[in-house]
Amino acid sequence: MSQTQPEQTPPPVGEEIHLPGPSLLPILNAAGITLSVIGITVGLPILIIGLVLFLSTTIRWIMDTRRDIAALPLEHSHGPADH
Repeated sequence: MSQTQPEQTPPPVGEEIHLPGPSLLPILNAAGITLSVIGITVGLPILIIGLVLFLSTTIRWIMDTRRDIAALPLEHSHGPADH
């Protein structure tokens, strides 16, 4: 006497999961911070290069994130309470 369970259908898809694309910005940003810290002890040119790299990658990263967020659909739900 085996009981067979009826097939369960999965719940409907609420929204697509958004994942950002691959990017070198986090690595370059970390390299800029590293060069800045090293430049504090070694010399001003390395500090300046590190700060420029850090600031430029941070600005670019923020711009890319803002563009990705603007591309998301305006109407999306966060859970059952929003229905």
